[in-house]
Amino acid sequence: MRRTQNLVALSSVASEESGHSQTVKAVIGLRGMILEGALKAGERVLEQMVVDKINVSRTPARAAILRLCEEGMIDALPGGGYAVASFSEADVFDSIAIRGELEGMAARLAAERGAPLSTLQKLDRCVAALDVVLQSMKETRHVTQYVELNDEFHALLIEAAQSPMLKKSIQRIVTLPFAAPNCFISTSHDTPAFNHQIMLFAQEQHRSLVEAIRAREGARAEAIAREHSRSAWKYIKALLELEDYQSKLPAVTRLSPALLGIKVPT
Repeated sequence: MRRTQNLVALSSVASEESGHSQTVKAVIGLRGMILEGALKAGERVLEQMVVDKINVSRTPARAAILRLCEEGMIDALPGGGYAVASFSEADVFDSIAIRGELEGMAARLAAERGAPLSTLQKLDRCVAALDVVLQSMKETRHVTQYVELNDEFHALLIEAAQSPMLKKSIQRIVTLPFAAPNCFISTSHDTPAFNHQIMLFAQEQHRSLVEAIRAREGARAEAIAREHSRSAWKYIKALLELEDYQSKLPAVTRLSPALLGIKVPT
C-alpha cells in the first residue's frame, strides 16, 4: 500500500515538473516569436496557435500567454482575447536598466545590512546548483532548470536586502517588457553554444555578487548587480545583431540603431 502511495506521489511530482518545463518552453518560444517578428504588433495571439507552433499542450500555452501579459509583451483586449503589444528597443533597454538599478540597490543593502546567514547559504547552494546545470547544458537548448534556478537566485537577492518596499518596487517593474530576471528567447537563430556562453558569463557574476555581499562590500555588490542586469540587454542585442535579423522585427518599433549602439548588418 505504501509503495503504491509513493509511486503515485512520484508520478504526481514528475507530472508537475513536466508541466512546468512545458510552460517554460512555451514562454521562451512565444517571446521568440514576438521578437523574431513571427507575431506582429497588434496581431491576435491564439492559444491553439501557441500549441501548434511551439508543440506544447493547451495548459502551458495558456500559462505562457498570461505570463507574457504580465511582462507587457502581450495586451489583453477589451472584448476578450490577446494581441501582441507594441514596444520599442528603447523600452526594452529602459526596462532592463530600471531593474538593474533596483537590484543594484538590493545588493548594496544586502551587503551593508548584512544578509542573514540562512539566505547566504541558500545563495551558495543556488550558485552550486547552477554550476551543475551549466555543465550539463553545453550541447542542449533546454534551459528549464537554469530558468528555475536563476529565478530563485534573484528572489534570494531581494530577500537578502531585507526591504519590503524594495521588494514591492521590483514586483511592479517586472510587468515591463523583458524586465523579468529571465528574458530567454527561443528563436531560429540562437544556438546551444550561444546560449551557454551568455549563461557562463552571467554565472560568474552570480558568484561574484554573493562574494561581495558576504564581504560586506556594498559598492562592489551594487556595481556587479547593475552590470549583471545588462547581461540581459547584451543577450537580446546579440540576437538583434545576427545576420538578417533586424529586418524581421515588425513587432518592435524600430529606433535609430546608432542611438542604441546596434550595428546593422549590411
